Amino acid sequence: MDESPSFPESFDDPRITAKFCHRLSGTAGDLVLLGVVHDHPASIARVKRVLERVEPETLALELPPVALPLYRAYAHKSDADGPASPRFGGEMSAAIRATPDADPVGIDAPNVSFLRRLVRRLVSDRVSPGTARRVLSSVGGATREALACRVAATLNHATSMTVVPGDRVEYDCEPDDAPDQQAAHERSHVASVQALLGSVETDGSALDYRDDTREHCMIERLEKIRSEPGDVVAVVGVDHLEQLATALSA
Repeated sequence: MDESPSFPESFDDPRITAKFCHRLSGTAGDLVLLGVVHDHPASIARVKRVLERVEPETLALELPPVALPLYRAYAHKSDADGPASPRFGGEMSAAIRATPDADPVGIDAPNVSFLRRLVRRLVSDRVSPGTARRVLSSVGGATREALACRVAATLNHATSMTVVPGDRVEYDCEPDDAPDQQAAHERSHVASVQALLGSVETDGSALDYRDDTREHCMIERLEKIRSEPGDVVAVVGVDHLEQLATALSA
């Protein structure tokens, strides 16, 4: 399975580059991996432009399955607003709205597969009780957030309310800015975050266990999805993009 380096270039859009977009060919169809920065205008525009062209059978999103109904509600509740992006849900609800005929699936933790793999790894590595508690605490927080999304989806569906758990990320960059301005701001933001993370030393921390296991589960889920006929577009955080592309190209 080979990546096509010409795919991002074919858009002639500074927001769609090899840093944020990979296309992997397969026997059942192509897999397009899109890296995003949550709520960033450049990421939302990238997702919309690519999906306008690809029109996949399956839309894989870095969301817990239990949270998916909320983002579908955001996408569908904004239909009356015209072609603009949904007001809530960032690039995820924008992706759902851009592909009404695709089957959206959540590929992120928490889920049963993730919990099983995580527990097996903690046991096999014989981690200290303190590390195990921190890992489980972080997973518990993520689970509560996912369940809050499910409750919010139920309220959005049953009432005229729009319930938004969490805060929308704000940037010094607007959807109306020129594509090159959006792209430059996004690249600068990603570089700053990566530099900050690179300055923090980790040694098998709780977050390492959680995030490594998340990536393994997303890879397994995408392998299963892409084995079925049809093209797939996956929208994931840019910090996961290279890891997923490398594993799925093997």
